Amino acid sequence: MQMLTTDRLILRNWRDSDWPLFHLINSNDEVMRFFPFRRDRAASDALMQRLAAGIARDGFGFAAIELRDSGQTAGFAGLHRSEGLPALPPGSIEIGWRLAPEFWHRGIASEAARAWLACGFETLGLQRIVSFAVADNVASLAVMHRIGMRRRPDLDFDHPGVPASHPHLRHHAFCEITAAQWAKQNDG
Repeated sequence: MQMLTTDRLILRNWRDSDWPLFHLINSNDEVMRFFPFRRDRAASDALMQRLAAGIARDGFGFAAIELRDSGQTAGFAGLHRSEGLPALPPGSIEIGWRLAPEFWHRGIASEAARAWLACGFETLGLQRIVSFAVADNVASLAVMHRIGMRRRPDLDFDHPGVPASHPHLRHHAFCEITAAQWAKQNDG
């Protein structure tokens, strides 16, 4: 992956020094409140290895967000191949993010997501990028709105990966942005 940069961020593949932060954001109750599971250290490490390998292979994925001024890793953001969901045709690309709580409310997720949208549309030539979140996840839906994504209530869905034991996490709100919409909002 070629690193992406913004005014405040470096979006890059994972490093060994990122292991503790990655585990934190995948096991923290506050960060994971809209997920029906928490990852222990072994599961978190395995996921980080898969993400790093996917980024090395594909040139994109859920990549580390590093703050340029401090070198701290804040979380991740990126593009991901999303498969097996009822609202998505095969080959769909989603955008997503997850930050440690001390980095919330600083515009970091929006800034990283905009860089990934630019990469997706302007470099990778994608025609559509989607995102979805638990319908009650107001913060993630606000980021989707800020980066220009549009709600598609007609494509909302119950996530098949959420167990029946967590019915309040099943219903997901769906958003999307097309290449034409991206070009229009970024023209001039």
